[in-house]
Amino acid sequence: MANNRLHQAITGSTATMDNLKALQESIEKNIILNPKYHDPLVLVKAICNGLVYGSKVRFPHALVMIFLFRSGTVQEKIKLIYKATRQHATNLAKFALLYKSSMLALKGVNGGKEQSVHSFMAGLFGSYWVFGHGKAGTSSVNQQICIYVFARVVLAFAKLAVQPPGDNSLVGSRYGGHGGKGLLGLNEEQLQRVRQNSWPVFASLSWACVMWLFRWYPETLQPSLRSSMQYMYVAFPFVPLLIALFAGCQHVLLTQGLTIRFPSPRYGNADTWDGAKNFLWHNK
Repeated sequence: MANNRLHQAITGSTATMDNLKALQESIEKNIILNPKYHDPLVLVKAICNGLVYGSKVRFPHALVMIFLFRSGTVQEKIKLIYKATRQHATNLAKFALLYKSSMLALKGVNGGKEQSVHSFMAGLFGSYWVFGHGKAGTSSVNQQICIYVFARVVLAFAKLAVQPPGDNSLVGSRYGGHGGKGLLGLNEEQLQRVRQNSWPVFASLSWACVMWLFRWYPETLQPSLRSSMQYMYVAFPFVPLLIALFAGCQHVLLTQGLTIRFPSPRYGNADTWDGAKNFLWHNK
């Protein structure tokens, strides 16, 4: 009796798996691999890619940053991680959908041909509604994404201006390969010098500028960058009230005479310690 039931269960399970496999093959043949549905499926795929990539990028970053640097209960931190991950993933999915749909529309009204300006127009349209419009512009996640993109755009335009047409050596990528504009008209020797020295100059000036800004105009820096730099570099002595509070400090908790205590002392004691624990692991 028991053996018969087991046999029936196994047989039923096998039949179910066969049915699911047949259904999968039917969907692939009639829909997924059908050229008639290619354009709509491109949009679906764009949404999926945005969700997957956004989750992969934001979740580990939020997990580390929130548990290391945010105060609150474990439950509150988990909610923050989920919120940041969801926002990053959904925003990339929305942008991918708007960008791809715009590209298809522009290509359609141009006789099925893509022009160079189409990607710019589609990117402009999608990014305005996802990253720039309304409350989206004040989101810390969106600001981080846009700053990340901006830095790489500046580097890319610098390469585009230097490398001559047809030269893809500064790109090192198999995607694209149109070369640059050669706006500076450099010869091969000058181009080689640029290749050797451009990154050291860029890296040095970037860090020099950010340290100068952080030292004298910290309120101009993006909050997450400012918070990280406070943790690593700043030692807040208890000094007169003439010291300007950083924009990231939300309020003064306690004022005694001519001294200031900040909300999170561990962010402001980079140069002081009283034992191995806050010397090696975290600030006092």
